[in-house]
Amino acid sequence: MSTTKPVHAPLTQFPIVDGEPLIGGIPLTQLAAQVGSTPFYAYDRQAIEQRVAQLRTALPTSIKLHYAMKANPLLKLVSHMAMLVDGIDVASSGELRTALAAGVNAQHISFAGPGKRNEELEEAVAAGVLLNVESFREARALADISHRSGKPARVAVRVNPDFELKSSGMKMGGGPKQFGVDAEQVPALLGEIGQMGLAFEGFHIFAGSQNLRADAIIEAQQLSYQLALRLADHAPSAVKSLNLGGGFGIPYFPGEQRLDLAPVANALQQIVSDAAKAMPAARIMLELGRYLVGEAGIYVTRVVDRKQSRGLTYLIVDGGLHHHLAASGNFGQVIRKNYPVAIYPGDTRNTKPSPTSELVSVVGPLCTPLDVLADQIEYAGTAEVGDFVVLFQSGAYGASASPAGFLSHPVVKEVLV
Repeated sequence: MSTTKPVHAPLTQFPIVDGEPLIGGIPLTQLAAQVGSTPFYAYDRQAIEQRVAQLRTALPTSIKLHYAMKANPLLKLVSHMAMLVDGIDVASSGELRTALAAGVNAQHISFAGPGKRNEELEEAVAAGVLLNVESFREARALADISHRSGKPARVAVRVNPDFELKSSGMKMGGGPKQFGVDAEQVPALLGEIGQMGLAFEGFHIFAGSQNLRADAIIEAQQLSYQLALRLADHAPSAVKSLNLGGGFGIPYFPGEQRLDLAPVANALQQIVSDAAKAMPAARIMLELGRYLVGEAGIYVTRVVDRKQSRGLTYLIVDGGLHHHLAASGNFGQVIRKNYPVAIYPGDTRNTKPSPTSELVSVVGPLCTPLDVLADQIEYAGTAEVGDFVVLFQSGAYGASASPAGFLSHPVVKEVLV
């Protein structure tokens, strides 16, 4: 039996030059000096551009790419992303305002979320964005708003399918869910939408997220398409948009392999070809978040203390779960695993590989045992106070998905380079 320890998937987006990574072409030490202090997030715009270009090359040309802004809502990043993709998907009125401030055309914004307040619905209708309806109550509220404003709300129905995306990190559909309308109830909802005079455009079917298995994604997309075809028979007008969701994952943990795009693209071509005949007016889109930005970001923090405790070395850093909840393992992990992490000297001392190594745990400054960023990793050398600890795969669900106010430490900085 093999005893080989699983390792992280190779990281190639940040080249190492003279012993330190380049982010946006800038050496880590120089970038830290420019930012002024740690901790901070840095997002590499060129890495984002390369990921979008990779998708454009692989996928059928008619597939529209949408950015799911919940992955990272930093205004500068959204503004840059708006120039690269075909639309932005938001999940709150706050995100809607950010998308509009980033210069995104309202016609290319869609709004999902299971508990949209009436004020949010009013705002979205006034802006003219597409609303993914998630309940009968929402549809009726939108009918009232449309009647009062004289402006029919643009709507698509978010469907909770009767299947799930197998092996996904988070299952967003299948079984009882707070998201969308159960597939068997959708025909009745479509009837109401037609009677209420709302501007029906299509369907949103999002089965799950963070999946590295091409076969699982293909199956979910094919089932979603077939479900949309069946539901289209009950629609009050032709389907103009079909959002097949996302689900494309990135490798975070040891042993995980990158998603193979080629079979997914081939299967999507079959869907596109069939839809050209069965649903000719429909734009087919993918809604991707972490897959577009996750690998383009790093979280940088510094060692402020090191100490021994019963045989284990602890590196205490100036950042933690209040900035990067996901890396601490408290954002959906059942068994905590380490993100890819590296330690770089904070000064100009010799950066050649050391013949010695030490086992260290990287922990934050918070007064809770949950504040662990890396548990028992092997470091070739001796980490010192002032050294940088860098967590990779940190461009999605980082700062905005973390409890920034916990224990009232400083707010993390974010830069796009």
